[in-house]
Amino acid sequence: MTLEQLKLFRDIAQTRSVSRGAQANGVSQSAASQHLQEVERLLGVELLDRSTRPLGLTEAGRLYYEFCRDVLRREQEFLEALDQLRGKLEGEVRVAAIYSVGILDMSRLEQELKRRLPQAQLVVEYLRPEKVYEAVQTEQADLGIVSYPESTREVAALPWREEKMMVAMAPQHPLASRKEIKVSELDGIDFVAFDSDLKVGAEVERYLRRNGVEVNVVMHFDNIPSMKEAVALGTGVSILPVRVLARDIEEGRLVAVPIRGCKLVRPLGVIRLRRRKLNRAAEVFLELLKEEAHKEAPPAHETARV
Repeated sequence: MTLEQLKLFRDIAQTRSVSRGAQANGVSQSAASQHLQEVERLLGVELLDRSTRPLGLTEAGRLYYEFCRDVLRREQEFLEALDQLRGKLEGEVRVAAIYSVGILDMSRLEQELKRRLPQAQLVVEYLRPEKVYEAVQTEQADLGIVSYPESTREVAALPWREEKMMVAMAPQHPLASRKEIKVSELDGIDFVAFDSDLKVGAEVERYLRRNGVEVNVVMHFDNIPSMKEAVALGTGVSILPVRVLARDIEEGRLVAVPIRGCKLVRPLGVIRLRRRKLNRAAEVFLELLKEEAHKEAPPAHETARV
């Protein structure tokens, strides 16, 4: 079995599709199918459960998938170690992040990474939270940045920072001139919500319900940029991390008003695969994130307009 054949099966198992796995490896579906049949004949077991759609793995298939994944990971670690030994390459760090982790944050971190490791490359992909976990677990990303991070048997979660939540609204909203509002004033208000399947959406709903507040949800989204646009158009107000509103406030598109006595925050964290050894670039980037966590966060906007 060659490394190319191991990679082909790994990709078929991860995508649960022979055609997509074949496409990822630049071979025809027919060639991929023939390879699968040859491996199954060689091992004397079936690897794929072809009775389900999408394809599933048999128990033997799961064992073989883990074998392929581990061998390919060791190959990657060897190549990275060899590159470092030769002094030719400091590595590439692949980061999967939720949409609301600011591009400005990433740009600043990339500049510092380049200062410390001039040859290092930062590649960032913005995804839904569950896709960030998936990217890390399938080793498509070295690190992931998510809200409400959770550790699992395979994934380690490290706290990064906490972001204060405030009420975001358009400048012409009746409450926009207030220095603070009571949570009860949100009762019945037109509200732009997070999708309820997102952890942050569930936390906001729980906070409002605990305070006896029922808002009128007029729109809901799975990402903060779309929520900010809806709020700026006057569709309704929302409760959002104030850090992601800074530029909109400076440009006069949005206003952020604190809720009296509210301690609602959105925790952000970094996730990584426990068994995966990070290359030099990823290690340095992780250190940058840790250093960032210890720095004092930009001051929250204490008044409606900043």
